[in-house]
Amino acid sequence: MYLEKFVLPIEKEEALIEKRMWENAGPYGYIDNAYPCGMFDRKGLSQIDFEKITIFCGGNGSGKSTLLNLIAQKLELNRIAPYNSSEMFALYVKNCKYSLGYDDEGFKYRIPNGSRIITSDDIFDYMLTVRTNNNDIRENIEKAREGWGDLKFGETIKMKGIQDYDEVRLQVLAREKSLTRRQFIRRTAGTEVKLNSNGETALLYFDEKLKNDTLYCLDEPENSMSPQMQLDLAKMLEEMARYCGCQFIIATHSPFLLALDGAKIYDLDSEPVEIKEWWELENSKIYFDFFNKKRHLFEDK
Repeated sequence: MYLEKFVLPIEKEEALIEKRMWENAGPYGYIDNAYPCGMFDRKGLSQIDFEKITIFCGGNGSGKSTLLNLIAQKLELNRIAPYNSSEMFALYVKNCKYSLGYDDEGFKYRIPNGSRIITSDDIFDYMLTVRTNNNDIRENIEKAREGWGDLKFGETIKMKGIQDYDEVRLQVLAREKSLTRRQFIRRTAGTEVKLNSNGETALLYFDEKLKNDTLYCLDEPENSMSPQMQLDLAKMLEEMARYCGCQFIIATHSPFLLALDGAKIYDLDSEPVEIKEWWELENSKIYFDFFNKKRHLFEDK
């Protein structure tokens, strides 16, 4: 287990705010936004102790994504998507502390290379990028189809300058005897990336991106996934934590991920924050009550 403990500077928050105010304008200093100060003090959360799988559960605004971002910034994890910040955020991160675990031989772990935070925005951006690239490729395919005949059978292009290089190169390629029209189009226009449904693409994204022996912060990874795919993702995460040397810190609402085997769950909706089993969470109880009221619809008639 790479990350063992993370400590928030809630006892220093007032001093940090005063320091930042003084930096802004001396005795007349002010702060427009003190975020994340005050978020966890009222919840009585100052320290997080981790397991191989640690989950932050809570409603919108409960602080689960903020905790992931604080951890990711303090550990300098790789990230793609930007995060909500404030003028206090960097100073707050600087005053956070953490401790690492030890391996079987008693040596302290280091945060593995390639460790990163993955957000739902990363996945959506990936899907949008692929779609945009596919659209560009489709346009190139049409141009290649229309231009292949002229390049192969038309007048030979003479190279008068560097500006003619690309056209000459394409004509040489089109006139290769061993190259069919279809092969020419594929080589010049590119190949589209196969896109399935959003949920299938998201699951494939995790299958491709998650590597062995790595620490990951996952912010609502279940977004856009059907229940079955959430179960598939849960199985993937359980196996990687158990057999592949991975540690996961997850922010989620999903009952399928909350039920991950061996997960330690911090309920951020409770004040003070409590560690709970997944079936004790209000979120899970809502699902249970909903289906329990309609139990008769599932029973054999």
